[in-house]
Amino acid sequence: MRREGTRFLMGLVVAGGLAGSAVAERVETRKGVVEGTTRANGVRAFLGIPFAEPPVGPLRWKAPRPAPRWEGVREAKVFAPGPIQNGLIALMTGAATNFSEDCLYLNVWTPAKAPGERLPVMVWIYGGAFAMGSTNVPTYDGARLAEKGVVVVSIAYRVGPLGFLAHPELSREAGGVSGNYGLRDQVAGLEWVRDEIEAFGGDPGRVTVFGESAGGISVSMLAASPRAKGLFHRAISQSGGSFAPPKLADEGGMAARPLKLAEAEGERFLDDLGVDLAAARALPATELLRLPHWWWPTFDGDVLPGDPYELYKAGAFHDTPILVGTNSDEGAMFVRPGARTTPKGFASRVRSEYGDLADAILAAYPHATPDEAFAATKALFRDSAFAWHTWTWARLQAEKGANPAFVYYYDRRPEGSPGASHAAEIPFVFRNLDGLAGLFARGPRAEDVAASELISDLWVNFAKSGDPNGEGLPPWPAFDPADPKVLVFDETPSARPVPNLPQLEALDAYFAWRREQAAKVKLGGG
Repeated sequence: MRREGTRFLMGLVVAGGLAGSAVAERVETRKGVVEGTTRANGVRAFLGIPFAEPPVGPLRWKAPRPAPRWEGVREAKVFAPGPIQNGLIALMTGAATNFSEDCLYLNVWTPAKAPGERLPVMVWIYGGAFAMGSTNVPTYDGARLAEKGVVVVSIAYRVGPLGFLAHPELSREAGGVSGNYGLRDQVAGLEWVRDEIEAFGGDPGRVTVFGESAGGISVSMLAASPRAKGLFHRAISQSGGSFAPPKLADEGGMAARPLKLAEAEGERFLDDLGVDLAAARALPATELLRLPHWWWPTFDGDVLPGDPYELYKAGAFHDTPILVGTNSDEGAMFVRPGARTTPKGFASRVRSEYGDLADAILAAYPHATPDEAFAATKALFRDSAFAWHTWTWARLQAEKGANPAFVYYYDRRPEGSPGASHAAEIPFVFRNLDGLAGLFARGPRAEDVAASELISDLWVNFAKSGDPNGEGLPPWPAFDPADPKVLVFDETPSARPVPNLPQLEALDAYFAWRREQAAKVKLGGG
């Protein structure tokens, strides 16, 4: 049996003994020794550690398998390639545009000096609409967040058709399920954390999983997935959540399909490509991106047993403290002025997507003028895609769980902006404000730095104890459905009533009606 100290080799190697040279650090994992570097702030970084076997060749569209052992010392000093995808988000975020089907790697930033420190662990899941994203986005670098006494981990997962293609033949191969390979990758990454993080000074019994957008949606799915049981002990979702009923056609606000419909969609996708499954497995991975397609996790009866709302109602979820919220102007990234954002266009779209509840939705979102209609389009996107889900998640946790929920509303506005756009909070959470010149004309200001310290303190406090509150911080009450308060992040953060409550209540009635309609449809397979 290895002694604890051999899992965290203590010698520092300074190349050539020269001042300013890179400092190498070695850690022994169960699979082999990895060598990372020590940053100027004393945080040790280990990049590109494999947590699963490369999902290539015959392992395309298979659940992840444990990474093989390696001999000698494996360098962990640069990020691994991101998953196969369109490079749009990488170009927008300054990430590297090197992509590969061999992509199941993770990164660790640790301030610990020895494995016995048992620091809290924060595991980041990136966003990108389940079609894009990678761990090498500069804003996601965990070194500055780790300075606050946490071990930060970011895990990769397959996206797009390689991560979420469901197909009848794939289901037959795997005992009746297919399509959620990206979620299975996230579970495999969390299993690695459980098994290995102590060697990096982390506490496998104090893991917080956190993510934004598709990453935040993933967190909510993991919170209801039997496969993630016991793998995390707190959950943070930034602009994410999945509590809508199954998507059966073109209903407004729905995303995840039942397995049978997802399989049929997968068949159509391969038909459009002009290949069968065997030929699709032999295609270069980039060929699978040739046709535009919308990908999403599936209610497969296994990774996702069914509608998370119903699972929570039945008590079938992982009861951990949660910290969830949305931004004030989420739709600014996705909605552009046009025919669909005029008063007539907005009303027409709502009537086509929201069925019997369309009038109530239209009443909740004033749209009489062009400016009102544009604002209403963005607000409905914010609420139907993100805010209703986090509000509902908090209510269900408060009603059905023993642990608290904490809800925020992020409204720190760049100069001249009507609100905080999607993902605007991420640099503040990670304390990576160097790229803010695009958001704030003068770059980060003193008040931006102070806001980042506040937000990261709250996140780290939550990771340490399950409660974000602390000395010198604005009081943040646990969410109470009878008196709902959220922490509003603006120039003077404080707990206040839910700003968009009437709109959320209108959507709540709509989703309840859609859930009743979906219950009448028997499709099987989740």
